[in-house]
Amino acid sequence: MTILTEGKDGPVILTPDQVEELGKALDELRARVEADLGERDRDYIYKIIKTQRGLEIAGRGLMYLGFLPPFWLAGVAALGVSKILDNMEIGHNVMHGQYDWMRERGINSREFDWDTVCPADQWKHSHNYMHHTYTNVHDMDRDIGYGILRMDEGQKWHPYYLGNPVYAFLLMTFFEWGVMLHDLEFDNIVKGKRTWAEIKPLLQGQAKKASRQVVKDYVAFPLLTGPLFFHTLAGNAAANLVRNLWTYSIIFCGHFPSGVQTFTKEETEVETRGEWYVRQMLGSANIKGSKLFHILSGNLSHQIEHHLFPDIPANRYPEMAPEVKALAEKYGLPYNTGRFSKQIGSVWAKIFLLSVPDRFVKRAPKPSVIVMRNRKATEVGV
Repeated sequence: MTILTEGKDGPVILTPDQVEELGKALDELRARVEADLGERDRDYIYKIIKTQRGLEIAGRGLMYLGFLPPFWLAGVAALGVSKILDNMEIGHNVMHGQYDWMRERGINSREFDWDTVCPADQWKHSHNYMHHTYTNVHDMDRDIGYGILRMDEGQKWHPYYLGNPVYAFLLMTFFEWGVMLHDLEFDNIVKGKRTWAEIKPLLQGQAKKASRQVVKDYVAFPLLTGPLFFHTLAGNAAANLVRNLWTYSIIFCGHFPSGVQTFTKEETEVETRGEWYVRQMLGSANIKGSKLFHILSGNLSHQIEHHLFPDIPANRYPEMAPEVKALAEKYGLPYNTGRFSKQIGSVWAKIFLLSVPDRFVKRAPKPSVIVMRNRKATEVGV
């Protein structure tokens, strides 16, 4: 299996033994952290939940003074951060099963539901199963472009992709709705690959969840503020927009900046545990930032560690990251990380560059990492 990377001295060749050594080291890291889980992690998630609820109460209360611009802005900020925490550090991580070991009601992946229009069960299928099992594998991981964007050269160019930047902007603006519709697989519906019987229960679940969210944000809470109905409605819409812009940006920075790799089904068939780990490391990117930045990102600023250990509590990723980086350096693998401005800049550059036919864009050749497999070693350009 040939994987593109940013090496300078020619291909890095990993033997099957090296790949499995790397996998064993990561398994040992995981086991050490799992054995150490306890009261510290329980206190952490409940502290985040308490903060999130406090911010929501503050934001709702400030809307009663929404006729004064400073209070309206403060309300939007409080609600926006509340929704970010609910979706990122709480919802995303709880629904990954990161706190199932606690065996407490309301904080496990089977029961938890979040403050967004996407039904939890549909998200867990498209994200927990499809994305995390087949990370960055073409025709398997639907997060590559979300069915509407061209985010990799391996996606054949079509005139439709001239609108890539426009589609990306719309997806960013209405991200919670894009996530909701993700599991429908609209492109496969258009191609006739999905039947009404398959999509009907999905649509019913979406209608039920989305209607509750719409009533909550755009009817019930605005009505509670009486004559300030439209001020509150606008504030809630603005808070949802803040959440959408932030979650889109963090997620895209972890999956699509320069240097992140994609794979074919042939390259990844019959993977060993070690090979799966290597794919996760090469198909992810981190974002540097402060402790607050990491919390607001749901610690998805440590996307490499998240893809390696999706069901380990995310607050542990910062302490795991140095060991993961050291292993990457030991075996000559890239550890893609950078400031937010660098990562988001490269994401948008890619969105624009991939909107035009390949013949109009000169791309520099890259050396490769060759992962030798016990079954076979293939030279496949990615």
